[in-house]
Amino acid sequence: MALMPVTEALAAILAGAEPLPSELVALDAAHHRVLARDVAALRTQPPQAMSAMDGYAVRAVDAAHVAARLKVIGEVAAGRPFGKTVGAGEAVRIFTGGVVPDGADAVVIQEDTVIEDGGITITEAAIPGRHIRPAGVDFHAGDVLLAGGTRLTDRDLSLAAAMNHPQLAVRRRPKVAILATGDELVMPGSTPGPGQIVYSNGYALRALARDEGADVIDLGIAADTVEATTQGIRRARDSGADILVTTGGASVGDHDLVKQSLEAEGVAMAFWRIAMRPGKPMMHGRLGAMRVIGLPGNPVSSYVCGFLFLVPLIRQLSGRSMVHHRRETALLGRDLSPNDQREDYLRARLEVRGDRAWIATPVGHQDSSLLGNLAAARALVIRPPFAPAAAAGSACDILRLPD
Repeated sequence: MALMPVTEALAAILAGAEPLPSELVALDAAHHRVLARDVAALRTQPPQAMSAMDGYAVRAVDAAHVAARLKVIGEVAAGRPFGKTVGAGEAVRIFTGGVVPDGADAVVIQEDTVIEDGGITITEAAIPGRHIRPAGVDFHAGDVLLAGGTRLTDRDLSLAAAMNHPQLAVRRRPKVAILATGDELVMPGSTPGPGQIVYSNGYALRALARDEGADVIDLGIAADTVEATTQGIRRARDSGADILVTTGGASVGDHDLVKQSLEAEGVAMAFWRIAMRPGKPMMHGRLGAMRVIGLPGNPVSSYVCGFLFLVPLIRQLSGRSMVHHRRETALLGRDLSPNDQREDYLRARLEVRGDRAWIATPVGHQDSSLLGNLAAARALVIRPPFAPAAAAGSACDILRLPD
């Protein structure tokens, strides 16, 4: 089978992936959840004109001149309206958040008055509307302020509360099951035997998935047997996983059994090799409603493919309005050689120049086993297939990696 281009592979993974069902959650539980539908305000904010400062509510015409004297007839505090009308020559003591009483059309701040004999003398002329927050200056009842597909920030929660929503309809979190394969893998903290390595892929993949709002099911490490791999696949299906991610065993060697095990369980494979570096041996298929992504075993290949393919799939199942990574432009920090038929994703450091241009410098060693270079990288420089040589300072496309 010919190598599948990256764009086609991503399209195949996302094809038919519909947002998961919605559920109502309390506002406190909605942080970083994805709205299932638009949210409109249930009230007007503020509901009435309110004072933005401590001072005196007045008729601007009565306080248009310095030295004007006004009689203070009452007081307004937040939550305690005055209930009467301000007449000619009158003023009402008002505090921030207090409802501006009828008749008043300006607030003179307390620093611009002198209190004497039951009244005030104006030391700074009033201006109509000054220091008053009009009714509805923030929003009106019925205004749609949060759109479906939004991943809710902390500020969004505050807005939803002000809109008078105690609950929000959000998409169910995708369930992502992660299964590692390989007799050579041992857990961190172990003492590796001859030919063994410490398992690292799952830690980055689980963090990626959780950062995107998924619930993660850790299926551990399966031995290099069809039976063990098949058991892991069945556990993922029985757990109700929306996505099964396997790492390792995706190549074509005698001990790379994931593809064989998946097909034995009825997975229809859409592809199993893609034209990218790192990450050529990657698989995708379906087992009923469960989507399967088979990632390479090399840790950098596993991470880059997870970032490029798993993250958009989680976003689409979550109902996010923004599914794809956003490409940005930077300047190359060093010369690059011509590229071959595979699309390259080069780990790169990222820094800003004095003129605020971003400089992306690919690390010197791009071997897919080097985690030190991956941890130091802040972006991926994208090199299209058959790209010509590029000089330092020339423009390039980048994808920022998560902080």
